[in-house]
Amino acid sequence: MTFILTTALEKVARNNLPLPASEAITTALEHLRQGCFQRSLCLVVSATSVASGLEVGYEHYKGSYSNPVMYTPVALSGALAGAGLLGVFSRNAATGILRYVSIATLADGIIGFFFHVRGIARKPGGWSLPITNIVMGPPIFAPLLFGTSAYLGLMASYLRREEELGQTEDAPDDSMQSERPDWRTELRYGKFQKHLSAVTAAWAFFSGFEALYSHYKTNFRYKAQWTPVLLTPILMAAAIGAIKSRRIANTALPATSTLALANGGVGFFYHARGIVRRPGGVKKPIYNILYGPPIFAPLLFAACGFLGIMASLLRRETR
Repeated sequence: MTFILTTALEKVARNNLPLPASEAITTALEHLRQGCFQRSLCLVVSATSVASGLEVGYEHYKGSYSNPVMYTPVALSGALAGAGLLGVFSRNAATGILRYVSIATLADGIIGFFFHVRGIARKPGGWSLPITNIVMGPPIFAPLLFGTSAYLGLMASYLRREEELGQTEDAPDDSMQSERPDWRTELRYGKFQKHLSAVTAAWAFFSGFEALYSHYKTNFRYKAQWTPVLLTPILMAAAIGAIKSRRIANTALPATSTLALANGGVGFFYHARGIVRRPGGVKKPIYNILYGPPIFAPLLFAACGFLGIMASLLRRETR
């Protein structure tokens, strides 16, 4: 019998938790399985876009906003946060405003990636000195990581509202293998485990690579700086394996994703502590946040863990 993570979690909750808590967990898992968590994901989008907007805002401030295009991710992160918040209260905002703002933000991340690659190429030596210029130039994958919130927003725009749980009038039938349902329908009903596993693998690579050269700049002064670098290939392997295997998606992927989520939280603490320990500490918050360790960067790695955990709780596509 195939091990199903959500079934196991429900059993543990029923056997070990008080009735109100077990019912709450069971209901939450059912909402995830059926794709009825649009409001919740909109709230996550709003919160994460604020964090990513602050991160890109002060990084571009250090670059003196030398190119007007550097203002676009700051403006779009605010727009995405607002659209996500509207999506919590309005279905029309979630399926309309949030969707289009998310698409615009994803496009901006791709354009930003091009500008960062060009910035590295324009440094002395260009790509003939790849390690030096990647380390000292603009963070190459940061614009793509900026798109994490936008991707979640786009996904949220196709989900169903929490109150729609149990409505199955156009749900894809698992028994029908001759015709593959439209991807929008499968997403709407929580059947996108393989897809989200692939996204988790890609985002883990981007985030792990950013952690590698960011910590390389400080010569890996602390042993803890190796942990996201070492966890990255493990998380990627689990996410790639989850595309092919339901068992891996329900065992290795949630385990490694939980580690990544916890590691990002610990990293956030270390980065915040590093800022406080700079000369002036909390008395010079703006200066020390600007020139200390990037305070929100570890949360981008934690976001990869969040994506992996979400993927492990979803259902698989029809094919």
